[in-house]
Amino acid sequence: MSDINKNTSVSEGSADDLLRKYDKGSDYRILSGMQAKLLIGLLAAFSLFQLYTGIFGVMDALLQRSVHLAFGLTLVYLLYPSTKKFSRDKLHPFDCALAVLAGAVCLYVFFNYGELVLRAGRVTTMDMIVGMIAIVLVLEAARRVIGWPMVIIAITFIAYALLGPKIPGQLAHRGVAMDDLVQHLFYTTEGIFGIPIGVSSTFIFMFLLFGAYLEKTGMGEFFIDIANSIAGGAPGGPAKVAVISSASMGTLTGSSVANVVGTGSFTIPMMKKLGYKPEFAGAVEATASTGGQLMPPIMGAAAFLMAEFTNIPYVQVIGAAVIPALLYYFGVWAGVHFEAKKLGLEGMSKDQLPKAGRVMRERGHLLIPIIVVVYLLVAGYTPIRAALGAIATSLVASSLKKETRLTPYEIFEGLVNGARSALTVIAACATAGIIIGVVTQTGLGLKMGSMLVSIANGNLLLTLFFTMLTSLILGIGVPTTANYVITSTIAAPALLMLNVPVIAAHMFAFYFGIVADVTPPVALAAVAASGVAKSEPMKTGVQASRLAIAAFLIPYIFVYSPQLLLVDVTAVQLIFIVITSVIGIISVAAGLTGFFTSKMNAVERLLFIVGGAMLVTTHVTLNIAALLMLGIAFVLQQRKKQKISAAV
Repeated sequence: MSDINKNTSVSEGSADDLLRKYDKGSDYRILSGMQAKLLIGLLAAFSLFQLYTGIFGVMDALLQRSVHLAFGLTLVYLLYPSTKKFSRDKLHPFDCALAVLAGAVCLYVFFNYGELVLRAGRVTTMDMIVGMIAIVLVLEAARRVIGWPMVIIAITFIAYALLGPKIPGQLAHRGVAMDDLVQHLFYTTEGIFGIPIGVSSTFIFMFLLFGAYLEKTGMGEFFIDIANSIAGGAPGGPAKVAVISSASMGTLTGSSVANVVGTGSFTIPMMKKLGYKPEFAGAVEATASTGGQLMPPIMGAAAFLMAEFTNIPYVQVIGAAVIPALLYYFGVWAGVHFEAKKLGLEGMSKDQLPKAGRVMRERGHLLIPIIVVVYLLVAGYTPIRAALGAIATSLVASSLKKETRLTPYEIFEGLVNGARSALTVIAACATAGIIIGVVTQTGLGLKMGSMLVSIANGNLLLTLFFTMLTSLILGIGVPTTANYVITSTIAAPALLMLNVPVIAAHMFAFYFGIVADVTPPVALAAVAASGVAKSEPMKTGVQASRLAIAAFLIPYIFVYSPQLLLVDVTAVQLIFIVITSVIGIISVAAGLTGFFTSKMNAVERLLFIVGGAMLVTTHVTLNIAALLMLGIAFVLQQRKKQKISAAV
């Protein structure tokens, strides 16, 4: 179906053609002439800097991060206009001035690094001026790229630091002087240049660059063709194709919205053509694309942050994530299957489907970089080295066949697109650094953790529920990476106080930070999918939440049964937990759809939903009660099916 000669779809051209080619209805500027060449040159230089330090060694933390942020902020101010009134066709002098200023304040740290170290925390008047300007510019960059919600959260945290003694109740603290706050936020590795921007300047950027090159090789079309050959002929085939292809591509892009726009442009029209309503078609793609951030080996940017925050090697993080991710997609698959059976939707005819053997012969070599990156991670190489090896392998592997070979122009395009895809992450990570800096300087994390435990009266289930709500509310206006950073900083300590294992506590925050992308009222992935499907965004979001029900259950499962994350697990324990989880997910998906072997009435739906949800716990009595409820529901369904068959 998608057997396309990749090189025919990508034409070489001028710098403004390259900018225009990347545009997908976003708010960036699409420049032309010398302005476009300047911007493209800066983007390529950014990628080359990252590649250079990745190959020859990362600089000292503040040096590496200051140059990284200098590139990032400068490009944000050049690419994103201050207001909608500013032209998208040419640079505005005000934005140019801010771009130069942003680069200058970040490089102030780079060029004065020696003096800053010798001053050991003492700030001069010039340090104060530069630091305050830098904080404002980081917040303004976040406003342009992410929006107001995260900026408001960061400003609230800054106000909390400065007004500590005036805050009533348990959250009060002795207060932080302005010079101490600026020094902590901008001249240490505890604030803006903290772990988030540190990970962005190393692991995340490299894997985004890797994803850009995989996209250039036509990996998206390859995954869609393979998925079609596997599931295209099954009931509701195109929807199952969306699940497989989006899971495959999502783990490489690390972005729900980018995945929706990429694979969704193929899968959503196929689903609508088969008979799915636009809202459901959009919901399937949004849910499948969002789960890509949960699927190893690369996952989303927050997974790299998790490894740094917990001091757990990244390879162990992805090992812990494997089974929950598979269960998530199993839940989406089940929801799609039951909806297809309920509506009587068949798959595509065999003559419409590509042959798996032919696809593998023609483009199977594109899988080599993915195999290489998994091998390097498992073999103990650092994520930077693994990403570098994967980038090099993707270029070599693509050249094995003429149809996938990248031209010099396309290799250059990869540098540009990789740098551009990092800008949102950079803005989010820098702003998250402000929040983390305030938390570490005021002790807010422990205070909030203690309050959460106190409000929940020490009850683990209630603490988990409050943590989930916090993450979902943050998801209204905060990207998944920043969502994880904030939730793990504030709420994870509460879970640790209740003896939840570190990996389970952070994975819980990680999951709900990602699920926020398909949870109304905002549901960014669902909104993007509704644009492709031409459906109503809110209805698409509601359907996506229903399909993503597994993602709401799985975090509770692995908190109560950390063995699911391969924590101190035996084979028998793991098998038992997986079996009960699969039964629970199938049951809840069927109940929410209203179909198992036949359409359900209200009582049957209730039995399936409640029975499935009760299997989340490891309480033997509840498990037995759940199995009894599901047994009754299954018998009722079978009898109804027999009556229908007899009537026919």
